[in-house]
Amino acid sequence: MAAAGAVSGKIIYEQEGVYIHSSCGKTNDQDSLISGILRVFEKDTEVIVDWRPLDDALDSSSILCAGKDSSSVVEWTQAPKERSHRGSEHVNSYETEWDMVNTVSFKKKPHTNGDAPSHRNGKSKWSFLFSLTDLKSIKQNKEGMGWSYLVFCLKDDVVLPALHFHQGDSKLLIESLEKYVVLCESPQDKRTLLVNCQNKSLSQSFENLLDEPAYGLIQKIKKDPYTATMVGFSKVTNYIFDSLRGSDPTTQQRPASEMADFLSDAIPGLKINQQEEPGFEVITRIDLGERPVVQRREPVSLEEWTKNIDSEGRILNVDNMKEMIFRGGLSHSLRKQAWKFLLGYFPWDSTKEERTKLQKQKTDEYFRMKLQWKSVSEEQEKRNSRLRDYRSLIEKDVNRTDRTNKFYEGQDNPGLILLHDILMTYCMYDFDLGYVQGMSDLLSPLLYVMENEVDAFWCFASYMDQMHQNFEEQMQGMKTQLIQLSTLLRLLDSGFCSYLESQDSGYLYFCFRWLLIRFKREFSFLDILRLWEVMWTELPCKNFHLLLCCAILESEKQQIMEKHYGFNEILKHINELSMKIDVEDILCKAEAISLQMLKCKELPQAVCQILGLQDSEVTTPDSDTGEDESTGMTDPTSAFHSSTLPAIDASGAVDDSLTQLSVPSNVSRLTPA
Repeated sequence: MAAAGAVSGKIIYEQEGVYIHSSCGKTNDQDSLISGILRVFEKDTEVIVDWRPLDDALDSSSILCAGKDSSSVVEWTQAPKERSHRGSEHVNSYETEWDMVNTVSFKKKPHTNGDAPSHRNGKSKWSFLFSLTDLKSIKQNKEGMGWSYLVFCLKDDVVLPALHFHQGDSKLLIESLEKYVVLCESPQDKRTLLVNCQNKSLSQSFENLLDEPAYGLIQKIKKDPYTATMVGFSKVTNYIFDSLRGSDPTTQQRPASEMADFLSDAIPGLKINQQEEPGFEVITRIDLGERPVVQRREPVSLEEWTKNIDSEGRILNVDNMKEMIFRGGLSHSLRKQAWKFLLGYFPWDSTKEERTKLQKQKTDEYFRMKLQWKSVSEEQEKRNSRLRDYRSLIEKDVNRTDRTNKFYEGQDNPGLILLHDILMTYCMYDFDLGYVQGMSDLLSPLLYVMENEVDAFWCFASYMDQMHQNFEEQMQGMKTQLIQLSTLLRLLDSGFCSYLESQDSGYLYFCFRWLLIRFKREFSFLDILRLWEVMWTELPCKNFHLLLCCAILESEKQQIMEKHYGFNEILKHINELSMKIDVEDILCKAEAISLQMLKCKELPQAVCQILGLQDSEVTTPDSDTGEDESTGMTDPTSAFHSSTLPAIDASGAVDDSLTQLSVPSNVSRLTPA
């Protein structure tokens, strides 16, 4: 423990009106109540708890923000010069008549960039700070006994002065600390919370799992898959094992299967390793044949695009255009036009006049929805918990938007403001789903490309139609994709799957973030534009994004297995791939995998369903002549005697009623679903 010094770091919690009662018996003594500010902040690799008297915490450079706690808001009204930053397209477009909607104030929390204000070094005999690693226990007041207070006891048995919360209670502080340490009631005294206790119930949820100590993997993924997978997979592993082991030396060795059992409850219904399930026919090995070499072309140019438009503005040769986009993506100047077609905002066969009429209609619809939440007063919002929660989540997500792109630079950047407004409007559009953390990751590239609030919204709404199941409370979409991914990976490399299972990694949770927001955090901003537009063509098959996962994992297989990575190292390694993956290389490998599976004569029915293989002869992007290349498929049932592939229907659910896998006799091509 040391005297309080300058505070610098990422503020996690901040509360004013936290007092030390220095002489409780002298109620008339002016010094008996010492007002101060309590903060919890990250600094380097530590989490620091800091309390200092109010006089020590203020200086002329920070007085404006020091008086606001974490729940304060400031009013922001869009200024004309800020509005002009959106570009002439906005000012002169069909949106002008709705500009009055944009003058409504926007709420923004202070310290939204995560940086704590710096203060001068104050000296007081009451000031203290300590690292959370030194905390032993926290004693709470009895309920109903005046102000809420807490007493911190450190591991060296130093007991700090009681902190009395005159403004609000201490629950928010406890919740903030639980992001970093495991707290549970002492068996001897329910008012005392012990740090890193061993027998904490698995049913208790934590708030920010993968940033913090984590006994709560199960509940966190259930409650908030975005936060559970967005930040630092590598940090969770030691915390999981430490929490399971506790401090008792006799518990230092856990059975290898225990972690798998621990994780298996995280998503109910997710059963990937089905070898021991009755009723499944298995195969020893399927020879997929030689994998072809795939090359990509240059992005589609403006000239190529223009050549495929008739006099009325219709897109001609749509299939050929999709094939070119799949092969090379789009030049950036085309994206604003082409993405509207790829996402279904504009019909491919629409004329220019029809699209202009549609945009006008959609503009009116958008701003009517926007006006709904813009016109809600603070008093009304206080009585609408769902809207209040949506706003809170949106502001949190928008404030951590990737600022490496200039479009989102700066704290009050118009791009960030539009992100907030579009997401709030989406809550009016789909109030049942509302806002779930992670959606802002899907919107930010769309807004960047469209440079237009209305077009970005409707493209986002179309994208969410595809991604909806990822964000539903029951997470059925995520369950399905993880099961399907396991099935594909096992077909490609059963040995690698077995290795992952031996390291308690067979559930493929390290791919959760990839699937949840379609690789948004794995590739650079510009690379994700290329990857998404390729996937939106729906070529060369259904669930092509799962083959992208397989391609990435195959690329990392050698290092994982040769270096004998365990559970911890696998999670850490996969997490550290972020921003290091070559998008063109992975697209080539994933397409090659699809072509390799296409030519396989003994492809299991489960895989056929996942990839959308059908009983007809169709054309894929690799066909230059358009001629059918039918491949006769023999009945592979006799070979299915030692496989670990379960029978899985098209939705990803395991069908226990199937005792053998049948394959259509003329499966030859991959087709979009």
